Amino acid sequence: MDKYIYDNSNGLWYELQGDYYIPCLILSEEETQPIGLWGLRHKQYLKENKHFVYTTMLIDGTLNHYLANINQQAEQMFHRLIEEMAKKQGVAEQPMEWIGLMNNIQVYAREIVNNEIIFV
Repeated sequence: MDKYIYDNSNGLWYELQGDYYIPCLILSEEETQPIGLWGLRHKQYLKENKHFVYTTMLIDGTLNHYLANINQQAEQMFHRLIEEMAKKQGVAEQPMEWIGLMNNIQVYAREIVNNEIIFV
């Protein structure tokens, strides 16, 4: 038996593994992009609240690219918000004061990103 065979009816190559031919499937680069924390949160939101959209994108093969894009937008917004809030509140360079204020700012920024990008 041949190690590889090609099926003209579906256009797939198959590899012999033991007694069975298994399709040789490779994910495209687009489907292997990291989706990050924000992308994972949005994915969970879609699964729980917008199941039809999640399933459709999963079947179409567009989910990973969409989530990677959401992650990038959320990350940029999060860092921009932190920078703007820190300037607005005049965060001093005193270590203990700085830590407390920056923690508060990150909580506010995280909440804004969640409400405007992730849980929409």
